[in-house]
Amino acid sequence: MLAITSLLNPQNAARINGIIQSLEDEFGLDDVQATPDPHITYLLAGVSKHEPLKEVLEDIAATTVPFEAHTTGLGLFPGPNPVIYIPVLRSDELNRLHRRLLGATEPLCLRTDKFSTPELWLPHISLALHDTTPELLGPVLQYLNEQTFNLKLRISNLAILRQEGEQFVPEEVYPLEGEDE
Repeated sequence: MLAITSLLNPQNAARINGIIQSLEDEFGLDDVQATPDPHITYLLAGVSKHEPLKEVLEDIAATTVPFEAHTTGLGLFPGPNPVIYIPVLRSDELNRLHRRLLGATEPLCLRTDKFSTPELWLPHISLALHDTTPELLGPVLQYLNEQTFNLKLRISNLAILRQEGEQFVPEEVYPLEGEDE
């Protein structure tokens, strides 16, 4: 499986990595660090045609104008290992990019994650996953509640993340180079 994402700019990535490090220091939560580059995921896909995928993403990036996105609050995907995240507010620009990516990559993918569909997609920045427990939620959320998560993000790239050993690392990064009309 590959992830098609946008990596956060260095300033926002440093802020998110600082929060993630504090969760490791305070609670021992470190599984999210399997993806050391904070990002927004558009889709997870099994890909049959890798080189054409790169060409499609390069074309989309070349014609997409960089734009701002915003975050606010905290979110939680429940379960035995709850995911704690910062929601990214959906906007026209973000939805348009997501739809373009889905449409252009569909013929190249063997399968995509069901949560990548427009109806179910919830853009977010993960803070903790896989090693969380329901018992840790209260203390972790109380700790995080002392902070604010209103970020302005500059969406300026598309990236392919692939698994390398225990980590997901950027394979390719395409800057958004479209121009305002």
